Amino acid sequence: MTHIITIGNEKGGSGKSTMSMHVSVALARMGWRVAAMDLDLRQLSFGRYIENRRTFMAKTGYDLPCPHFIALPDLDPATVPEGGQLADLRMGAALEQAQGWADFLLIDCPGSHTRYSQFAHSVANTLITPINDSFIDFDLLARTDPDTGRVLAPSIYSEMVWKARQTRAEAGLRPMDWIVLRNRLGTTAMHNKRRVGTALEQLSKRIGFRIAPGFSERVIFRELFPKGLTLMDLQDIGGESMNMSQIAARQEVRDLLTALALPNVAVSV
Repeated sequence: MTHIITIGNEKGGSGKSTMSMHVSVALARMGWRVAAMDLDLRQLSFGRYIENRRTFMAKTGYDLPCPHFIALPDLDPATVPEGGQLADLRMGAALEQAQGWADFLLIDCPGSHTRYSQFAHSVANTLITPINDSFIDFDLLARTDPDTGRVLAPSIYSEMVWKARQTRAEAGLRPMDWIVLRNRLGTTAMHNKRRVGTALEQLSKRIGFRIAPGFSERVIFRELFPKGLTLMDLQDIGGESMNMSQIAARQEVRDLLTALALPNVAVSV
């Protein structure tokens, strides 16, 4: 069975597309067959990232591991049965393309609540939710007391994940592994970091997710997008040695793959 990894967060700017590309390419470089979907149908940043990679390879002759992009198929709304959802049928048809040959399917969700995103969460074996390390992004997961920082109640997004878990349980599927990543970590505001960390620890025990470190805030991640490259590719092109910041960033990718603990994956990138 294809292992589905959904990258979900209903807030933009959390680094979902960068995360999707690096995880999918890392798995492809380890020899796994990887499919990819982008459900942000307006921006398609993940899809563009993969398109840029294929363009770069065509221009330079480099043969780099690359995920296979699956677009949502066009379906005639008239064929939707009464009570059915066009979005569900399109998602089901796309998933069928991955089943049977792909070891992993990466699904990048939009920074908003859509039927497509809801479907992707319900089928996820692994759900990755990257958040910027601030209480602005923490609000995506839960409401907190402004004076004490105590968690008051889960957010609408957390409730949606809970419903997705219910859907999986009712269908007899394996439980979802939900991982929240503290992404775009900076080097300042240590007091705020500790407060966010404490709040995440409290919430993780309450609603059931694992916490893992994501990527630091580095210019290199933005510079790689136009060529469709990842940090794992830099030693394969141009023959240039990596600087210390790039080496540290690549180690963050390795640490992330280790923290995901995907089935049968021995991290070797």
